[in-house]
Amino acid sequence: MIAPMNATLPLERRDLIAARLAAGEPVSANELAAEFDVSEDAIRRDLRALAAQGRCRRVYGGALPMSPATVPMAVRADEGRARKDALARAAATTIQPGEFVFLDSGSTNLALARHLPQDSELTVATNSVDIAATVLARPDVRLVMIGGVVDPVVGGCIDADAVQAVTRMNIDRCFVGACAVSPDGGVSAFDAADAAFKRALAAASRERLVLATSDKLGARAPYRVVEVGGIGCFVLEHDADRRIASALTRGGASVLKALRPD
Repeated sequence: MIAPMNATLPLERRDLIAARLAAGEPVSANELAAEFDVSEDAIRRDLRALAAQGRCRRVYGGALPMSPATVPMAVRADEGRARKDALARAAATTIQPGEFVFLDSGSTNLALARHLPQDSELTVATNSVDIAATVLARPDVRLVMIGGVVDPVVGGCIDADAVQAVTRMNIDRCFVGACAVSPDGGVSAFDAADAAFKRALAAASRERLVLATSDKLGARAPYRVVEVGGIGCFVLEHDADRRIASALTRGGASVLKALRPD
């Protein structure tokens, strides 16, 4: 027997609302109140809590799903963790002992920070607060933190100070965070300042790599960072679209496939 909506527990109701938002559906406070047989105040509390978690954007009368361009780094970090760990383990095999490595802000590069090779005399620079905190826990890795104003969506510093700091570096290997990857559009970003920072990072680096989950392949974002040929290696999921992977190699990049997630 199915329980009536008014028997739904508050946390269960919130999870149901979150699932609709995650599926791309806008929600209305008065419609949800009628559906769940609760007050609009109760629904507004649910929406405030979901907005605080970065799972929706509050608007008058309800809430809208978060677009990829506005999902905070703190939320992205827990999405698809097994897939990102698989990419990170594959990417870590490319790092050579003694290298100066830059990890650009991004949830997949945060996974890489957890899988850096042990006792390899690495120096790791980053503009990401979360990545810096992870690397700081590794006594065998020297950490360089890029300063500036922290952008909460990007999860790191991308302002003029950060760009200037990168231009003074000679980076052996950088892992560029990508919002979208396509054979014709190259690597791109949703934010103009973020794209400018990534371009400076790529220019200061000898080797450039991108870890890309499958949802980013074939996607487009408005601000181009670098052409496909400007990236030495794309690290892709084990089941990444073969046509896109082949197009990336034709564009001048190599492709490294991760193992199937645990």
